[in-house]
Parts: sequence; structure tokens; C-alpha cells
Amino acid sequence: MCGIVGYTGKRQAYPVIIKGLKRLEYRGYDSAGVALINDGLHVFKKKGRVSDLEESVVGENIGGHTGIGHTRWATHGEPSDRNAHPHTSQSGKIAMIHNGIIENYAQIKKELTAKGYVFKSDTDTEVLLNFIDDIQQKNECTLEEALRIALRRVVGAYCLLLIHKDDPETIIAARKGSPLVIGIGKDEHFLASDASPIIEYTKEVVYVNDYEIAIVRPDELILKNLGNEKQTPFITKLDMELAAIEKGGYDHFMLKEIFEQPQTIYDCLRGRLDAVHGNIILSGMNQYAEQIMNAPRIIILACGTSWHAGLVAEYIIEELCRIPVEVEYASEFRYRNPVIHKGDVIIAISQSGETADTLVAIETAKEQGAIILGIVNVVGSSIARKSHAGAYTHAGPEIGVASTKAFTAQLAVLTMIALKIAHEKGSINNERFMHLCKELADIPEKVALVLTQAEAIKVLAEKYKDATDALYLGRGYNFPIALEGALKLKEISYIHAEGYPAAEMKHGPIALVTDTLPVVFVATKDSYHEKVVSNMQEIKARKGRVIAVITEGDTISPTLADDVIIMPPADEIVAPMLSTIPMQLLAYYIGVAKGYDVDKPRNLAKSVTVE
Repeated sequence: MCGIVGYTGKRQAYPVIIKGLKRLEYRGYDSAGVALINDGLHVFKKKGRVSDLEESVVGENIGGHTGIGHTRWATHGEPSDRNAHPHTSQSGKIAMIHNGIIENYAQIKKELTAKGYVFKSDTDTEVLLNFIDDIQQKNECTLEEALRIALRRVVGAYCLLLIHKDDPETIIAARKGSPLVIGIGKDEHFLASDASPIIEYTKEVVYVNDYEIAIVRPDELILKNLGNEKQTPFITKLDMELAAIEKGGYDHFMLKEIFEQPQTIYDCLRGRLDAVHGNIILSGMNQYAEQIMNAPRIIILACGTSWHAGLVAEYIIEELCRIPVEVEYASEFRYRNPVIHKGDVIIAISQSGETADTLVAIETAKEQGAIILGIVNVVGSSIARKSHAGAYTHAGPEIGVASTKAFTAQLAVLTMIALKIAHEKGSINNERFMHLCKELADIPEKVALVLTQAEAIKVLAEKYKDATDALYLGRGYNFPIALEGALKLKEISYIHAEGYPAAEMKHGPIALVTDTLPVVFVATKDSYHEKVVSNMQEIKARKGRVIAVITEGDTISPTLADDVIIMPPADEIVAPMLSTIPMQLLAYYIGVAKGYDVDKPRNLAKSVTVE
């Protein structure tokens, strides 16, 4: 959720923090603020975007070499100046920013109120900060020790950065459940929710683990656990370029990331898929290959768009590998008492690798003897580190809140996993395996062909931008793509949209059909095609407006559709990676046509690190 940035070193802190907040604004953008140490503690915060904060500090004293900054996605308290971070303690000596939720804040607040504390905001963050401040004053201890004592009492998730006006070169940080990365420079350190604010200055980083406290000074980084025992920082080299987090001439990050997909899918397959010789190398899974191949059951855990990738994978794995698959919302799985047997394989899918519900769900499954495979995009992320094995998607940084290239990269990895299992099990013959390897290898080139229709889809967007509702229908492998298409339209254009299996249309949704309702059919040529055409006829009989995503050479669907988008031929196993592209473009262009900020849709954040 929220984005956090910290700096201590030889540079002026404010420019570093503001630039970092702009790069993290996709994590939350309803308010922003900075705290700087410069002959005292100075805090500036403002409801709205980071640009609003910049305007508000013109003429203010924004000097100083140590500071922290925050861009907020509201959890406790509405977006407002007073609820914006950083918060200051009642003593006026400490400033703190926080990503996460403190679940037992109400009890702590009650205790502090009884002691005479008065709160200026509605946030759980201010409660925790004053709790820390109270501990420090009562025990006459260091800020580090006060934080350690407080965190033993706290229930919930957090990434915290604190500065104290009497210790002007030090930032104290802690995390549990919310990510924190520390960049290491020469006599300077950078702290952030992810690496995007850091890459401009250094490629050497340390990923802080749960229940660790970091004491950060310009020339020193100390890591300790909650038992006050020093930990050895593990320095990692960032595999990221600055250009990857810039727009590169595109109007929006979302459009840039849609058009990057031929390259990102290629990068995902490169070094792993040898279509000529029929070889798939997934070295991150080798140690558990036997257990995966003989798994009695696979459970896929994910949220949002990643859940849709899991649904596609369910079809593919069951078809090719003949292993039963269940796809679960991680947020539901973690709160019930699921039946997990030793030897079950859990595939956890997450773009960020930090999704709170997915993290807790895999911890539960791991305790019960399941093997955890992580499919994530962010190297060094929490899910990657908590998994027994897995694969990175190599999609590169995804800044647009609505996932695009991460989704197709997930599909590519999941398809490779299914093909490798099926080949080693012998559940498909070699001819089919070789054919599918070639089909998968051809996907980047075919995605590039689909993207040549962007201007035609832009025209469609103008035609349908004033719709108030939309229906997305598909069958088989394309049913999850209908769900994903509806989700994208909701996220980006705020048009109410629903995705359904096309056959389920008659069991209720057909009641919505009128001559103003756009109905998007994912109707590429596959084993379900004739049935989907019948469903299309049923919509046309009720005067619905049909947009059909079809395969080149289909002569029947165009006679039933008001508009068509044509896909190159592809095996139904890999076709979802093509048919999702028009869904992304249609949502993007409708959102733009309606005048919305498609990179930062309202109420949404990129990485959901709180429950």
C-alpha cells in the first residue's frame, strides 16, 4: 500500500525524498508528506498528490540531510491534511511514517488517552508513535529500545521509519509484513518500500526481514532482531535499470507496460524455453521437481489479477498434467480451516511478492507440510523468500496500478511449469509437447501483431466510453480472460462490468441485455468456439451490442458482432496471452477518453500489503 522513502547522508534530503515519492505514488496517492531535520524537526504534509505537497512547501525551510517521506493509501481515517503522514509525537521530538495496520491500536489509544495524550488524527500510526514516545520517556531509554518494547505489544503489519530531532543523522526502521529495502551508498543510505526510488543512486541494497529493526546513519547500517541481537545484512545487487521506471515517451505507464509485453514475455521465456530441442529449464524448481510432479493436488493462491492467472493455470495444468487443481482467493483461504495434506503443492502468485493475504496463506499451508512455489515479479520479495521454490516472471517494474505485463508474464511462467510437469510425467506425448513449446515461443511475436490494432481499439473505446455497464463472456481458457477484461474496465474507467462463463449467461446475466449494453465475447477459435457463437446469437437476438475478440479466418463471428478484434491463430493453451491484450487496450483507451488518470485509479493501490 503506502509508499515510504527515507534518506540520510551528504545530499539534501528533500529532493531525494520527493523524487522517490513520485516513483512510489502508484502505491498510494491520497496524501503525502515529508519530515526533515534541520535545526529542529520540520513536518510538511498535504492531502492529494505529491505535486500538491510540492506546491505547499514553496518558501518553506526544506533543508537538511536527513528526512523521511510518505505517500498514503488511507486505512485509518479519511484522506486529509491531518491524517497524512508523517505524524509527530506529542512531545514534538519524533516523526514517524508507517505502512500497514496496527490491529490493537484502539486499546493502546485508550490507555494513552487515560494518561493525558491528545490525538490530532484518526490514524493508528499516531497511536503507535505516541506509545513509542511514552515508553521512551517513562524508561529513559533510546528510541531504538522504545521501539523494540512497543513492537512486542503491537498486533498487525508495519513498516516504520522514525527520526528524532535530537539525533539528526539517524533513521530507525522496522518491518513486519510490509516491505522495506535499504540502498547502500558511499556515506549515505536510502530507504524505501521498493527499489524504484533507490536505483538512481545505487544498485546495492539490503532487504529487511520481518521482525528486524534497522539503525541507519550515513556511514552505518545496523540490523537487529526484536531480541536485540545483531543480524548480518545480506547485500543484493539490483537487476533493474532507471529507464524501466520512466515513461519513455508514452502518455501513461499503463500504455508503456502494455506495449512492453512482446519483450517482457520474451524475457520471461529466455533461457528457460528451448523450443527447438524441446527443453524447459526452471532451475528454481529443480530441488522439488519430484514432489511437484507427483503432487496429489495443487492449490493456487492469489488475489485480483493474479487470481485470474491462476484460473487459466487450473485449466492448463489439469489438461496437460492430469493433477487436480484448486484456485483460491488467498484472502478467503487464510480465514477458514482449509484441508491441507503433506505433499500438497501450493502455488502462490503475486506481482509484488508482498500481498499480505497471500503471505499469511502460504505460511499457514507451509506449517501443515505443503510445498510452496512462489511465482513473483519482484526479486527478494517476501513471498519469494518464504517459498521452497519457484520462478520469477522477469516482467520488470510495473508502475501502472492495473496489472498488464505482470499478468502475461505470470501466464508464461505457469504454462512453462505445466509443460515441464506434463513432459516429465508423460501425461502428454512428445509431439504435443513440441508443438506447445513452439506455440509458446511464438507468443511474443504474436503479441506484437495484436498491438498493431491499438488505434482501431482506440476508436472502439470512443464508441463505447459512455456505457454505464458491460458484460464480458468467455468459455474454457478464455473464461478467466473475460473476468480479467471486466476487472480492467472497472479499475480504469469506473464502468460497472461483470465477467461470466458464456454458458452461465442464461442463468441470470442475460436479464441485463439491452440495446445499450456492450457485451465483449472472448471468442477465439478453440474447442468451445461453436458454443460461444451460439451464445453470441442469443445476445444479438436481444439487441445487445457485441464486441468479439476472434481468431483470424473466423467468418461466422463477424456476421454476429457489431465490432471485431482479430487475433493471430494460436493453440488454445497459449491463446489467453493474446486475447487479454485487447482487454487491456480497451480499458486503457476508455479510461483516457473519460479523462481519468489511468495510472492511478481512485481508491486503488498497486501492492496490497495490508489485509
